[in-house]
Amino acid sequence: MSKRGGFPGGMGGFGGMNINNLMKEAKKMQADLEKSQAELSEREFESSAGGGAVSVKVSGDKKIKEIKIQKDVVDPDDVEMLQDLIITCVNEALRQVDEAQASSMGKYNIPGLM
Repeated sequence: MSKRGGFPGGMGGFGGMNINNLMKEAKKMQADLEKSQAELSEREFESSAGGGAVSVKVSGDKKIKEIKIQKDVVDPDDVEMLQDLIITCVNEALRQVDEAQASSMGKYNIPGLM
């Protein structure tokens, strides 16, 4: 007579790992991940362009906190240059946030998450 179907080795079919332990580990990982995200959102990232003519501060949750523009860079005849400096500065600050986020979340090796 053949054996009944089901998982090999009974309910321990996850490589012998107890499902309760798996759930505990998942909850711990979720709590650690949320803590890392909260810590990152409290950090500030700063960038400057044009030799310090424009500077930007961005929070870890990608909100612009501050933009400073030196008076001597404001030229009504060359607004495009000022716009380019601001864009460059903001994009660099956001890139720093992305880099910090990837570094922080990289310790959580979860396939399909990133």
